Amino acid sequence: MARIYVTRCLPEDSTCLLQKEGVNISMRSTDDAVSKEELITGISGCPNLKVIATVSVGFDHIDLEECKKRNILVSNTPRVSTDAVAELTVGLLLATSRRLMECANAVKIGDWKSWGLLWMCGTELRGSNVGIFGLGRIGIAIATRLQSFGVKQFYYTDIVDIPQASKFGAERELFNEKTFAKMKRNSFLINAARGGVINQKDLYKALISGTIRGAGLDVTDPEPMAKDDPLLTLNNCVILPHIGSNTMKTRTEMASLAVNNVLAIFDGKPLLTPVPY
Repeated sequence: MARIYVTRCLPEDSTCLLQKEGVNISMRSTDDAVSKEELITGISGCPNLKVIATVSVGFDHIDLEECKKRNILVSNTPRVSTDAVAELTVGLLLATSRRLMECANAVKIGDWKSWGLLWMCGTELRGSNVGIFGLGRIGIAIATRLQSFGVKQFYYTDIVDIPQASKFGAERELFNEKTFAKMKRNSFLINAARGGVINQKDLYKALISGTIRGAGLDVTDPEPMAKDDPLLTLNNCVILPHIGSNTMKTRTEMASLAVNNVLAIFDGKPLLTPVPY
């Protein structure tokens, strides 16, 4: 009998898809990360592992070379999270540039006094220049949404993430001390991609020195971020716990796509969204 091991509990709609005759399903009842030991135990009943379906766009947590050696197919969930991530990125930009977290906190601690002409003034997007690093599906969706804010000019650069990039000297930390020194002092850096593209120590220095005005991060390195990370002490740095795709609609669609990828293999069909290796 075919067996499917599910490392996290799935939405009800996705779980119903798994109710396939002749398939033994083993699903964890919690939504926390599975430990290495538990994972090994869980897949021990799958000696002929055929496919790994990750409920994510990224797949850097999977050893693709090892999967290739063992003829294990890998799928991810691209496209379905585009709108949710784009919305969150725009929201993070607004939260950072308009100082929304500072303002909300001021209300909570009683700092909201009488009206002040320059109190809690932020930066508006109207007439601004926006640079997008990596103009893929999500980058285009972000630019489309930002057009309605009256952005003056969009700039972009594209990059392809090559696993072997380090072999020929490509930098992992694309935003570091050298990069920040070239940015305007009224710049805001928003990251909803991967935490590793930013040198966070250099970012902290840039923020406290006024080299750039602010930063908004939905991703960090590592994740979760340490509670004593100095970035968490700054008013001009908004940090979210990697929630770009966290809407019920998107997460359900992602889970269902992962399930359908697995079922496709059982039906002798190709993966719907294969990860190339």
